[in-house]
Parts: sequence; C-alpha cells; structure tokens
Amino acid sequence: MTPTLASTPAAPAAPRPRPSRTRGLLRAVAVIACLPYLGLKVAWIAGSHAGIPDGSVLLDHRVAMAVGNGLTVLLDSCVIVLAMVLSRPWGLRVPARPLAFPVWVATGLLAPIMAGFPLQLLTQALGGDTAPASGPGHEPFLHSWVFAVVYTGFIVQGLALGALFVLYARDRWSHLWRGRMWELPVAVVGTPYKAVAVAAAVLASFPLAVRLYWACGGTAGLGAATDRTSDFRVLDGMHVAFLVAAVVGALLLAFRRARVLPVTVPLATTWVCSGAAACWGGWLLLAALLPSDDPADRPARLMTLTYAGQMTVGLLLASVGAHFLARRSATARTLP
Repeated sequence: MTPTLASTPAAPAAPRPRPSRTRGLLRAVAVIACLPYLGLKVAWIAGSHAGIPDGSVLLDHRVAMAVGNGLTVLLDSCVIVLAMVLSRPWGLRVPARPLAFPVWVATGLLAPIMAGFPLQLLTQALGGDTAPASGPGHEPFLHSWVFAVVYTGFIVQGLALGALFVLYARDRWSHLWRGRMWELPVAVVGTPYKAVAVAAAVLASFPLAVRLYWACGGTAGLGAATDRTSDFRVLDGMHVAFLVAAVVGALLLAFRRARVLPVTVPLATTWVCSGAAACWGGWLLLAALLPSDDPADRPARLMTLTYAGQMTVGLLLASVGAHFLARRSATARTLP
C-alpha cells in the first residue's frame, strides 16, 4: 500500500534534558578549540603582526582588516554560544528555527575545512606545488604555522560541535527522520519544492562546470592574483563534490528515490553539503567584492559569478531540506 501523509510517525513526548559528562566534555573541547583563533584575531585587531609576514596584503588595508577580523571573531564566538545551547538542559527550549540556521551555517563553514585541510596535507605529502613561487608579487599571505594552528582548531570545533548537535537532535527531533525512504509519504515534499530542487540542479551545472574546469588545471577566469597550485585544484575538486552531493541529496528527498536508504542519509547529506555550498560560496563572494587598489588583485568576473551561483544553489537546496522537515513536523503535530 502506498503510504500517505498520515503515516508519518507521531512526535514523541517533549524531550527530557540529558545532561552528561560526555556533553560537558564536548562543550569544553569546543570552547577551548576556539581560543587560539580568537586570540590571534583579537591580537590583529589590536595591531599585532603575529603570524603576518612583511609584505602581506593583510597589512595594506588596516581598516578592512580590522572589520574582517571583527566579523570572524563574532562568527567563531557563535560556536561557543552554540556549544552552550546544545549541551545544557535549557537549550531544548530554544525555538527550532532560530537555532537551526546558525547550526547550519556553522556546519557549512566548518565541513569544507574539515575535509580540505587534510586534503592539503596529503597534497603536500605527495609533493604537490602547495605554495606560490617566491619573488615580487608572491609575498606569503600568512606564516604556515598560522594555518596549522587555526585549521586544527576548526577541525576540533567541527568534531565537537557536530557530536553535540547529533546528541541534541536525537533527543529533540529524531522522529522526523525515522525509517527508510520507501516509508515516506508521497506528499512529504510539495510540488513547488520539487520544482525548486530541479531548478537548483540545473543552476548547479554552471558552478560545477567552472569548478571542475579549475580542478582539472584550467586557468581561464582566474584572477591574476590567484595562486594556481595543487592546493587550489584540490579544493576546487572538493567543492565540486559538495555541490554534487547537495544536489543528489535534495533530489532524493524531493522525489523519494533510493527507497532502501535510511531517511537520515539524504537528509544529512542535504544539510551538510547545501551549507558548504551556500556558506562558502557566500564567503568567497564577499571576499571577491572587497575593494582593492591594485587592479591585478581584483577577481575576474567569472570567479564572482561562480561563487554567486554556488551560494544560490546551496540556498535553494537547503530550502528543500527545510521544507521536508517542516512538513514532517507539522504532520506529526496533527496526529492524535
């Protein structure tokens, strides 16, 4: 028998707080992992050049650097707030929507770093050209130890925050992703959002094609200041993988395909990968739009369009996943 919307599992009783040593330990790890990054950023705002070599472009625009560092301090401070919300009993009373958005953003920003930094280390181990050539116009951006300290901290933050969110979501929303794809109601995703999923898949072809071209060694559309290294190509390949996974996950949810899969697989894929596409596309677009005195440092139009397209696709695919959760939640509330 074809399942109907009423076959969605009913929501359980209000979750009981489950304070535990595990949650407390994960919270402490997440907070401690933020401190090196926050310390560096505060030092730079105060005028320190720790980790910044002479000739770095970061020293050319003090005001823009201070504003950018202030923004990133605010973003990383949100990790501490989220760690508190996800690990304390009162966090279960926080409204779902105001909580889900910052967690999705944190997931989207941290997941590519967690995947990309190990890939960069592997590239270095295999002898890839990970650093630009020395000489005029190729001054290092930051000392290498800064990347090691900061990215290691980000990876630890992502692991701790991700584990906290899994525990939190299991207590509060596990009824929304029970079962397998074949058990989902036919109308779990409405027709308008099926169209959104298809439109996003079509729009994704542009940033996918450009990113794949760059990953394969193409240089057209890259700004003169872009370092065409193995690192750059590997990271472009990673963004291709995130985009493909986001599209596939959203289409599976919208059209109930791969029916033997647990619902958690396409839902988690859509959550993580749409966040990676949207948040990193938006972050790179913001960086590309910052003013520059040197025309050579300005990004090519193709780069700007690629980042904007990636961000747009990520947002559209995220809306499909959000609609899926909203429909299942609303249905569960209407059941006796």
